[in-house]
Amino acid sequence: MKKKTSNSYDWKYASVGGTVRVNIKSGEDISHLGELDRKMWTVLSCPTAGLEFDAKTLGYIDRDADGKIRVDEVIATAEWLSRVIKDREVLVKENDTLPFAAFNEADPDGARLLASARQILGNLGLEKDGISLEDTSDNVKIFAGTRFNGDGIITPASAEDEALGALIGQIAGCMGASMDRSGVEGVTAEAIEKFYADAADYLAWKEACTADVLPFGDKTADALAAVNAVKDKVNDWFRRCKLVDFDPDAAGILGIQVEALGAGEVDGQPLAKPDAAGVLSLKSGLNPAWKDAVLNMAALVLPAKATSLDEAKWNEALGKFAPYTAWLDAKKGAEVEPLGDDALKAIVKEDRKAELLALVEQDRALEAEAASIEEVDKLVRLQKNFYRFLNNYVVLADFYDKDRKAVFQAGRLYIDQRSTDLCIKVAGPSPEISSLSGMYILYCACTSEKLGKSFNIAAVLTDGDVDGLREGKNAVFYDRDGNDYTAKVIAIVDNPISVRQAFWSPYKKVARMISDKIDKKAAEKNEKSMAGLTEATNNATDGKAPAAPFDIAKFAGIFAAVGMAVGLIGAALAGVIAALKGITWWQVLIIIAVVMLLISGPSMFIAWRKLRKRDLGPVLNANGWAVNAASFVNVKFGKTLTSLAKYPKITAVDPEARKKARRRCFWWCFILALIIACVVLWLCNVLSPLNEKLRSPLPKYKVVEGVVVDEPQADDAVPVDEAVADEPVADEPAPEE
Repeated sequence: MKKKTSNSYDWKYASVGGTVRVNIKSGEDISHLGELDRKMWTVLSCPTAGLEFDAKTLGYIDRDADGKIRVDEVIATAEWLSRVIKDREVLVKENDTLPFAAFNEADPDGARLLASARQILGNLGLEKDGISLEDTSDNVKIFAGTRFNGDGIITPASAEDEALGALIGQIAGCMGASMDRSGVEGVTAEAIEKFYADAADYLAWKEACTADVLPFGDKTADALAAVNAVKDKVNDWFRRCKLVDFDPDAAGILGIQVEALGAGEVDGQPLAKPDAAGVLSLKSGLNPAWKDAVLNMAALVLPAKATSLDEAKWNEALGKFAPYTAWLDAKKGAEVEPLGDDALKAIVKEDRKAELLALVEQDRALEAEAASIEEVDKLVRLQKNFYRFLNNYVVLADFYDKDRKAVFQAGRLYIDQRSTDLCIKVAGPSPEISSLSGMYILYCACTSEKLGKSFNIAAVLTDGDVDGLREGKNAVFYDRDGNDYTAKVIAIVDNPISVRQAFWSPYKKVARMISDKIDKKAAEKNEKSMAGLTEATNNATDGKAPAAPFDIAKFAGIFAAVGMAVGLIGAALAGVIAALKGITWWQVLIIIAVVMLLISGPSMFIAWRKLRKRDLGPVLNANGWAVNAASFVNVKFGKTLTSLAKYPKITAVDPEARKKARRRCFWWCFILALIIACVVLWLCNVLSPLNEKLRSPLPKYKVVEGVVVDEPQADDAVPVDEAVADEPVADEPAPEE
């Protein structure tokens, strides 16, 4: 059958986050998800971890359990729901209860699920016309008291008689219990098989313990323990004796060290004083720390009247334990040993293994029915949560809904007198990807010692200033359940937050640059001063010649330089004042506005462009999502994600704080005025000639015999008599003859 195209269903569309998206509003829309063109899906893949969503529901959608939910799995879930549910409109209501009338009994799976739902209510002793999430969420309550539940585990309640039930408990105690669906410990067929095999092996091993294996009878185990307690120490003593026999001069080194005895180190000294003969006396000369252990070993292993021990007798005694140690190494079935030999013999003799395995088979026969009961939980969870999942996957509508939060919004971060709700759990900083979003992002490491949890978040700031933000700054993060975590900024992706911030950004940068220069110069001067003071102190202490005397000429030069600087500043101000002559107040305002526009305009333009393209997609992509469409966060919507502290206006302010504020305001205004004055001076030098030209009067013209000629101005006319009177009269040349 040919798959339908997206045009075969009448989809409705809406503008969501500045982008046109398909609008899913009905159960019929959900049933046709398979026909929606994949190019129209907002998300193509998302992780199942790190989401604020019901984990079981995500597990049901993630059919291949690979930790990623893809489009095909979403479509398959939608088709299954549309098939087993008759009233599809319940899918968009997000109710906790699924009415029995909504089941599609015409479908085999729907009818089976309806029967299982009724069985669940029967097990719980409830009579209702629908099944709720509370009814299906607790398997222990559903299967409590049932003999069989299809999980292949039998409990004492599965047995028909007390003796068989007690045997199940004994097997669970020896082989390790498995948890049954009813919440009771039980055993599997594998555990039963292994128990009987281990019991047979253990009893066979015990029967192999004959008199030949026990060289010292019932005391063989105690004798071996006593030998092992002193074995290394005795072997060490015989080794020292051999070295003394090889070189008698080494006796002092290999013997007892008096210094060590004085320090109380008795345990580490030789068992006795070594000699070339190599015979250990059992009556005297034994190390007090080892004497009791050696005598206990001798009483259990050596002949009754033995007073000494040489290496040959020692090796002979050790050899007697060879059959016994070999038998111990061949031990099998240690898990069943706690029951005791008599109990194990009775269990093996009675041999009820076949009855136990038959109970397991009876339990497994209900596997399909029990799985169907668990599938009812899947159905109830999906009918409640699937529509919300689609609003975070196909449409991303919950992110733009002021009354809801998206599944990737992990909680709220409080930092620098603001809070942001756009916090996403991430594996770690990825600035190379997140910078494409155009957002200002704080990567924070969150830890909670109380909960024993730690994770990283990407917190997006969409309002306020960023002056106080830096790496290493501490904050507090609250998850969706209200648990608090210590948050520490570990990385920052710097992007504009607002046009207002961009307007002041150049001035703040210049102010920071000037402040850094001043701090650097002050630090250098302080370092030089301290170095000079240290040198003078050292010279005075060492009796060296005193430093050079005060040089009045040098300080005169300094004062001259300071005076020159003051003069230059005065000349600059005079130049500004002279340049402003003849310029009206409104022209000054225009110049100031032009100057500020030239300074802040580029920064504001760049910020405006970036804010228009601020996209959440790259941030989610960095966290394992495959976002298929732009998810813009404009300025207006961004203000709803970040909340700034708002204080009431008060008149009573700390006088000292007010003085500091005034001083800060003065210096900010001074720096800003200085910058503007310099630019105004430059502009005035450019505009002054043009201004003079504009202020000069226009010449007048008149028409003489059809030709336009300049008309002299009245102010420019000079009386003829005055002109002649002022000018000297030269002698006229004589006419030529």
